[in-house]
Amino acid sequence: MSGKADPRTPGEGSTSRTRLDRGRGALGPALELVHTGRAPTRAVLTAELGVTRATAGAVAAELEALGLIRVDARPAAAAGSQGRPSHRLAVAEDGPVALAAQVHADGFRAALVGLGGRIVATAPGCGTVDADPAKVLGSVVEAGAELLRTTGLRCVGAGLAVPSAVAEPDGLALNPLHLDWPAGAPVRRIFAQYVRAAGITGPAFAANDVNLAALAEHRHGAGRGARDLLCVATGHRGVGGALVLDGRLHTGSSGLALEVGHLTVNPEGRPCHCGSRGCLDVETDPLAFLTAAGRETGPEVSLLRQAEDLVRDHYDDPAVRGAVETLVDRLGLGLAGLVNILNPDRIILGGLHRTLLDAAPDRLRAVVADRSLWGQSGVVPVLSCTLDHNSLVGAAELAWQPVLDDPLTALT
Repeated sequence: MSGKADPRTPGEGSTSRTRLDRGRGALGPALELVHTGRAPTRAVLTAELGVTRATAGAVAAELEALGLIRVDARPAAAAGSQGRPSHRLAVAEDGPVALAAQVHADGFRAALVGLGGRIVATAPGCGTVDADPAKVLGSVVEAGAELLRTTGLRCVGAGLAVPSAVAEPDGLALNPLHLDWPAGAPVRRIFAQYVRAAGITGPAFAANDVNLAALAEHRHGAGRGARDLLCVATGHRGVGGALVLDGRLHTGSSGLALEVGHLTVNPEGRPCHCGSRGCLDVETDPLAFLTAAGRETGPEVSLLRQAEDLVRDHYDDPAVRGAVETLVDRLGLGLAGLVNILNPDRIILGGLHRTLLDAAPDRLRAVVADRSLWGQSGVVPVLSCTLDHNSLVGAAELAWQPVLDDPLTALT
């Protein structure tokens, strides 16, 4: 598999090759187990894969030879433990990276992300977004390419997160409402062209930012271990949702599932970009909160930052507390409706919604329980997202997926 000569006797080499041949199909599953932190030792890897200890050892050695993981054959024994401790497994800190890019209403950013969801390097963010998607995507790819030149790291591919539904199979941003981009902009094609022009090898992908946040949280954050995970978040403008089913994003027949921002939670509320009124998108995002609190918005920092700072620093102000309660009630109503339809086993909230949960956890959870069909007997845990820059990490997951599927083919 790695092409390296085997120094052992012919019989031993034949046995090793047989183990590697048997384990080739396990390379991807093994890498995903280490990548998501579910196989910290070779003993756990052996049990999770359902293979022999020798085969698990051969698989781990091959992943190490590919520069993806590190195997510590002599870990220190825990105090009071007996017997020889199992080899420890970890992602390679100096291994390959994926280029991750994110565009949102208040700017864009590029980063390099290694296995394990570890952000290795980030470029300074830009605070303005041009109305021409090609200019923006060209700039964010160039920022990422400069990171690769500076670090000298190998890149396996690139992923882009955008605040829009991305239609499959063509990668079109159908509703970039808060970017002033044209509807149906071919963001994947444009992004891929700039990636290739920058000399970056590997495939290029694009997807909705909340979908990618949910994927990252499911693999590395607050959603780990959930079977049916619902993620709802408001970042800089608008509200998005995503659903992970049995470890896979549920994107619908053409990538457009879970447009939760357009659930009506206040029929007499604000006009929405979609043509309706009182949608989550305009009733529970940062602009809605600042308006409800009677605050004027300023250009100094993003709307998200202004809203979060207001909650954290001035919650005792009656106007701020009242705005929190108003948004929590509307958010809870929307979440209850989603619980009734989707029956998730966990809900995670991101962006300003995470801050609202932190400020009024009992109130939000009570609204969800009271307005859902299952009531108190089927309360769904509502938790905060835990990853910083989870959409960036999720964008990198897109680029890492071919490697997780077949490490040998992707890297050789």
